[in-house]
Amino acid sequence: MSTAQTVLALLQGCNTLRRFKAIHARVFVHGLQSDPSISAKLLHFCAVSVSGCLAYARTLFDRIQCPQTHDWSSIIRGFAVGASPREALLYYNGMLGSSFSCADSHSFSFALKACERVGNEQKCREIHGTVIRSGYEMDVMVCTNLMRCYVGNGLVEVAQKVFEGMSERDLVSWNSMISCYSRAGLHHEALGLYRRMRKENVGVDGFTLVGLLSCCVHVGALNMGVELHRRASREGFLGNIYVANALIDLYGKCGDLAGALFVFNGMPKRDVFTWNSMITAYGVNGCADEAVLLFRQMLREGAQPSSITFLGLLLGCSHRGLLDKGVEFFHMMSSKFNLRPEIKHYGCMVDLYGRAGKLEKALEIIGTSPFLVDSVIWRTLLGSCKIHQNVRIGEIAMKNLVQLGACNAGDCILLATIYAECNDKQGVARMRRLIKSQGIRTTPGWSWIEIGNQVRRFFVDDQSHPDRDEIYRKLEEVIYRASLAGYVDSKFQVIMPDLTCEGHLESSSKYHSEKLAITFGLAGTPDGTNIRIVKNLRICRDCHSFAKFVSQAFNREIIVRDRVRFHHFKGGVCSCKEYW
Repeated sequence: MSTAQTVLALLQGCNTLRRFKAIHARVFVHGLQSDPSISAKLLHFCAVSVSGCLAYARTLFDRIQCPQTHDWSSIIRGFAVGASPREALLYYNGMLGSSFSCADSHSFSFALKACERVGNEQKCREIHGTVIRSGYEMDVMVCTNLMRCYVGNGLVEVAQKVFEGMSERDLVSWNSMISCYSRAGLHHEALGLYRRMRKENVGVDGFTLVGLLSCCVHVGALNMGVELHRRASREGFLGNIYVANALIDLYGKCGDLAGALFVFNGMPKRDVFTWNSMITAYGVNGCADEAVLLFRQMLREGAQPSSITFLGLLLGCSHRGLLDKGVEFFHMMSSKFNLRPEIKHYGCMVDLYGRAGKLEKALEIIGTSPFLVDSVIWRTLLGSCKIHQNVRIGEIAMKNLVQLGACNAGDCILLATIYAECNDKQGVARMRRLIKSQGIRTTPGWSWIEIGNQVRRFFVDDQSHPDRDEIYRKLEEVIYRASLAGYVDSKFQVIMPDLTCEGHLESSSKYHSEKLAITFGLAGTPDGTNIRIVKNLRICRDCHSFAKFVSQAFNREIIVRDRVRFHHFKGGVCSCKEYW
């Protein structure tokens, strides 16, 4: 074996920078630094390997007299995925000006990766033009990276055109388009793409399943998730820990704890994400006791908890009002596991103290937080002030929201509700004037429900549904039967200003989005079927009461996932125990 071949063999097995430098020294000793194959291999290791060094790679590249395409690709790739993606684009520009090389699928792809990371739309379009002129517009790898780059720059429609224009697509392309839709919040479109994959007999892999399950979580598409679970089982993907973890997340965030536990118990191997997913599933569904028991099992089996573990535990304690237990876990993070509480953990503590009526302590927690307190925490405190009708601290929370520039209509309505419950008519009037004078717009409330594999969305007083006449007739019947069970229709109540599920001052409208969704579910599913609703805002008192009595009148379990928590309505009782 020649010396050059020996050096190449050594580089093949190199896995540390220290060993690399020893090999590099040997290259100099034997005068092989000008050998193109060796210089290319040296550069590739430094630029691409996890044990490499980009500063060293830059030096190596600068010493190559006539860099070839693969040399440019290595240095572009290194910086594209490293800490300086802008520098990758400088090297890409340099390559285009070189007379010894021309861009190929790899250099285009990594230049696009750099473009995606720096958010340079103009450069993305420029590279796209060069791709077309160079004849790579049908290259699968280049098109896939073009899609990702356009979505990274907020141009989903352009990414979609690239995808549709591909003459051939591999599974990576399909997965990338699903990921693009998901990143843009277009979860329905991602699930629609899966239906198209089935029609075109395109297979799936673990990445496909994880991406689709994540979309199912966002829209509450449990039926579709169950279908994906069956496919994962048939095709042998349940041994993939990422797929199994995604399934636990799906079932937990769709309110099906039995399904989550079934997957959890069937896993031969678990990582910290597995434990976290299951503990969080219990936590968000208000099952604090079960979350604590699982946490103890986690410790017994030698798994090391993370900050997410404790977030799940604190959520469970918050939803159940277990103040002492929550305080214990909060301090346990740092004292026993050397984990620094993050802003979300402080938010849970504010919620715990606030809901327990210890508003001064909640305010103290905010003051001792090492983080810049965000609007979420002040809004949490404001919500607690509504529960306990505390005007003074509610005004402090509102003042901070205004200073952060984060005040919205819902915040004004919350404080208006506090004023109203304290019979402060001037305070209510001030909030109304603030909403009008500042031009604060409400967030449209909507509710999703899945029937079969179709997810339907309803808005307040929705007139867009093709079966609207039947739905409204059915709603009248549902209200009547619920009233026989004890529900008092809001139009017969003296309504106080309230933060409603639709994000405006509560009117006598009985057609809130979840009422329509629940009615649609009752009409479209067999007796005894659970009804699952996903909301973008918090459920209001009237709709909460409505769901309770409907569950009793129709003998159905109704599961509502709102912006704050899960509500499991069964037999006229809610799992939140009126604590939300």
